[in-house]
Amino acid sequence: MSKKILEINNLSKQFIVRRNIYTKSRIDAVKNISFGVYPKESLGLIGESGCGKTTTANMILRLVEPDEGSIKFFGMELTELDEQSMRKLRKDIQIIFQHSSAVLDNKMTVEELLREPLRIHKIVSISEENREVTKLLNMVGIASSERLKFPGQLSGGQNQRIIIARAIATRPKIIVCDEPMSALDVSVQCQILNLLIKLKKELKLTYLFISHDIKVVRFLCERIAVMYRGEIIEKGDTEQVLKRPKHNHTRELIAAELGLGD
Repeated sequence: MSKKILEINNLSKQFIVRRNIYTKSRIDAVKNISFGVYPKESLGLIGESGCGKTTTANMILRLVEPDEGSIKFFGMELTELDEQSMRKLRKDIQIIFQHSSAVLDNKMTVEELLREPLRIHKIVSISEENREVTKLLNMVGIASSERLKFPGQLSGGQNQRIIIARAIATRPKIIVCDEPMSALDVSVQCQILNLLIKLKKELKLTYLFISHDIKVVRFLCERIAVMYRGEIIEKGDTEQVLKRPKHNHTRELIAAELGLGD
C-alpha cells in the first residue's frame, strides 16, 4: 500500500472539568491513539458518543491542541507548525461538520459561501469564480438557480450539500467528515452518503469518516478503527473487524446495530 497521507502516533488530550466550586476533575478525552490514512481510502473512526472521536478530528485540524503525540501530514509534523503555516495547509485538510450552523453564515448567499474558500485559498482567478461556483453546485446536486438564496431558505440536506461543496472547493488532499449525516432525516442521509461516494470516485478523495453509525461506515469505508473511552481498541479491514471482532465493546456495538457477532 502507498505512503500514508495522514499518520497519527500516540496522540493524547486531557480536559479539566470543574465539578463544583471546590472540585475539578481530569478527563482523558483521547489516550495515546495511533492510526494512519492512505491515499484514496475511507477510514472510519467509529464509537459511541463521547468516546473521543470529535476531539481527535479537532486535534488533526489543530482546532484543539494535543497534549502529547504526533500528527504527520505527508510526513510533515503538524504540531510544530505556527498558525500562519497551518492556515495555508487547511486548504489541503478540509472538514465537513455535523451542523450547518457551524459553517454557514446565514447572512451570506450560497454563491458568496462558495466564493469564500476559492478567494481565501486563491484556487482560481476572480474571472473564473463564477464558472467554478456553477461547477461546484453541479457536483453536489444543487440547481444553479439556488445560488442567490440564503441558508435559511434551503433544506437541511441542501445546506449539507453546500458544506460539502465548500470542502471540495479547495481541492483538498483529505476530508475529515465529522458525523456529516447524523442531523439529517434518514432519506436525506442516504442521498448525502451516495453523494460522498460519488465525489470520492470522481475526485479521488480521501476521507477520515467519523461516525457512531456502523451501517454507514460499513457502506463507505474500507477500513475502520474503533474508539472506546478515548482509546482505539481495534482497527483493520472493515469486514474483517465486523465479522471477527476481537474486543468485547466492538462486539456489543456490532450486535446493537447489525445483529452480528457473538
